[in-house]
Amino acid sequence: TDKSAVSGAIRLHISVEIKGEEKVAPYHAQYTCLHENLFYTLCENNGGQPIIPDAKGDDAWKIYFDEPSQEIVNEFAIRYGIESIYQAMTHFACLSTKYMCPGVPAVMSTLLANINAYYAHTTATTAVSAADQFAASNFGKEKFIKLLDQLHNSIRIDLSMYRVQELSSPPRASSVVKDCVKNCVRHTYDFLVANCDDVYKRESKQQMNINENNNELNEDEEIQGTTTTNVIGPNLKSLQFWNHFMYLLTRIIAEDRERYSLVLNQFPSEVNVGHISADTLWKLFSTDLKEHLEEHARVPAENREIKSADYMNLHFMVKKFYDTSVKIIPEAKNIVPEYPKWFEPFVMQWLNENDDMSMEYLHNALEKDRQTGFQQTSEHCLFSSSVVDVFTQLNQCHGIIKNLDLHDPIVIAAYMQRFSVTISKVLLAYANAIRRTFEHVGGEDLICCILMNNIQQLRLNLEQLYELMGGTQLDNETKFQLTELQKQLSDVLDELSAMFVKSIEPTIRQTIEEVYKQLQQIKGNQIGMGNNSGQQKGAEAMIVTKTLLEYLDQKLIFLSKPCEPTVFKRLLKELWKAVISDLEKVIVLPPFADSKNLLTLPAAKIEDAYRLLSGELGRDNDRSLTQKQCQILDRALEDLKEFFHASGQGLKKNYLEKTAELQSLKYALSLYTQTTDSLIKTFVKTEKEQDRPAFEESFGEVSIQVDLFTHPGTGEHKVTVKVVAANGLKWRTTGMFRPYVELAMCGPHLHDKKRKHTTKTKSNTWIPKYNETFHFLLGNEEEPDCYELNIAVKDYSFMREDRIIGLNVIKLTQVCEQGSWSSWIPLGSRINFDDTGLTILRILSHRTNDELAKEFVALKSARRHKEEV
Repeated sequence: TDKSAVSGAIRLHISVEIKGEEKVAPYHAQYTCLHENLFYTLCENNGGQPIIPDAKGDDAWKIYFDEPSQEIVNEFAIRYGIESIYQAMTHFACLSTKYMCPGVPAVMSTLLANINAYYAHTTATTAVSAADQFAASNFGKEKFIKLLDQLHNSIRIDLSMYRVQELSSPPRASSVVKDCVKNCVRHTYDFLVANCDDVYKRESKQQMNINENNNELNEDEEIQGTTTTNVIGPNLKSLQFWNHFMYLLTRIIAEDRERYSLVLNQFPSEVNVGHISADTLWKLFSTDLKEHLEEHARVPAENREIKSADYMNLHFMVKKFYDTSVKIIPEAKNIVPEYPKWFEPFVMQWLNENDDMSMEYLHNALEKDRQTGFQQTSEHCLFSSSVVDVFTQLNQCHGIIKNLDLHDPIVIAAYMQRFSVTISKVLLAYANAIRRTFEHVGGEDLICCILMNNIQQLRLNLEQLYELMGGTQLDNETKFQLTELQKQLSDVLDELSAMFVKSIEPTIRQTIEEVYKQLQQIKGNQIGMGNNSGQQKGAEAMIVTKTLLEYLDQKLIFLSKPCEPTVFKRLLKELWKAVISDLEKVIVLPPFADSKNLLTLPAAKIEDAYRLLSGELGRDNDRSLTQKQCQILDRALEDLKEFFHASGQGLKKNYLEKTAELQSLKYALSLYTQTTDSLIKTFVKTEKEQDRPAFEESFGEVSIQVDLFTHPGTGEHKVTVKVVAANGLKWRTTGMFRPYVELAMCGPHLHDKKRKHTTKTKSNTWIPKYNETFHFLLGNEEEPDCYELNIAVKDYSFMREDRIIGLNVIKLTQVCEQGSWSSWIPLGSRINFDDTGLTILRILSHRTNDELAKEFVALKSARRHKEEV
């Protein structure tokens, strides 16, 4: 009760006896007898070897027998209260009598570890110490300690034969076994090196006897069968020794893995004979093969007695040996093998030789294609067979490199770079051959289309090969080379498209001449305003372009069938450029007979310059257009754009609008309708480098002083020019030399004003002094920066045309800033102008009745005359 509570401890001893069994042995003794008898009986039935059950999981150490023995001991333990730790200690005692048997030490280690763990840790439900728990064990503390001591002594006696007890820190048993295995493997390797030929003959003969009824031989035997039977060690004339040697090494590793690993299994987590054998043999083999291949590599490629294909074959055999025998061992995991580096010189040799083979394959494919007339390979394939043949060879080459299964990025980059050189060489050679063929089949549209399709298919196949090689994962050099190759092939396709269009350009020009004839039938100068005017322009534009559009439509319908879509688009682009360019050349700005004459004409007369720029040389009719005709032509251009756009099926409108040819034509049309004053003003404002030839090569200089005065009331501009002197004139003549300076003002609104002044001539002096002053009135319509002063030094002659010594231009913009300007002006051989200036001059050259235009053309087209010596 609460009042009678006392402190202290009570020790309770409980004895349980089953009626009728008072005289039998204790249940723990009975269990021991049962367990031991089962163990020894099973061992006897198994040839004296204990049976190790195959159990997994956290409680696998509690499984001592296979069924039904395990069920028997478990049932007894459950019925009579035998603790699981007692069962483990009993089984440990049984195993201690068989500790030399395979697999037993590992099981004993596991049991002892779990027994130790059981007694070494106190539980959460009791405060009893580990020592007290062990002392209270039913198995018996003294009995278990005695068992361990006996086991320890037995092991010490057994290990004494290894003579390791004298070492201060004796090695682990697993280390000793591992070293023994390695030594055996090394001796085996040395024996094979010395007796490879004899051992190989014996092994291959046995293999042949086993497979005498089997017609399929493995790869090694195929190689062996095609070579000599006597192989005397590694040498520079044959690689057969290594083929035989790897065959034997593979057999040895397989034997070690399948036989010796099953016997030497006492240390399963530390010693694996198969893995040790593979690792050791591979290291020894690698060292010898590397040294031997380095010796081969020191021989120049052209002097090697072994073919590159044999080196490649050996490469694949080494790869096979590594993958099947070495790659699977733990030591080789996550390690990039080094053997591909040893073969790099020989793979490069093979790639170099592959160039010639690929080129020969290319020539044969092209020759076969020529003989069959470049027929398409099938109804749905619009290219010929040579493209397929060329890439069959290249893909096979890449497949061989890929099958090497390389993992070293440096080696991969080297091979891909070299292979990309082969690709470029072959494909560019093919493209050049197609280009040459294209030149000889002009007019045969169907063949031309197939040839262009071939180049396009070449580009598609190159893109596929690029992806197979690694695509964006390739090294930068290879990517750059293949990208440049793709651009070059694209340029070739553009070139062929241009050549095709050029072949039909005479017909295009004929249709455009018809356009011009129809355009000339349109009379009047302007079309009225309103809806009717728009309809009228559209109707007249259709009449004008009818012949051209009918021809284009017929041609494009024909080309759309044999051409690949990409090729057809490129033909459309080239055709568009040709049509627009010819419209400009034939109708708007006809070219002069020889554009070089413009720069070689001496002291050009107005009529001569006009004839050159207007194209009257070899042409009788005047090609100037009225404003109405320009409007009709502009509307015809819109119809042409719609035709080439083809409701979205053709070229994009944005592309059509931005082409240089259309921009040039539109600009020429816009200039065509401008007045002469406006064109001259545009020329003066845009041509900024007219004096460049004078700075490149000077033929003397002139001292000029220019003053600009603007009237404050009327705003009229007056320019005063003083010609002071000339100096260092470069001119040789057989007659009298009479130099003078000619000044010409160029700009708008000068038709009713004096535009030209000349100084007096000076006789036989190359440094004449003039000191003459002239005045030019410019009016008030434009600012002074719209004007320029043309300067020409000429040699006067009474009997012949005056000869030009040198030319230059002074922009009044230079004078505007300060109001006065003076300088020595160098004299050049001509006036410089760009395409815009040339277009303006060509337009002005058509204005035969405009004296201002003719005079301006003559000034700008003049050139220094050749000296008469």
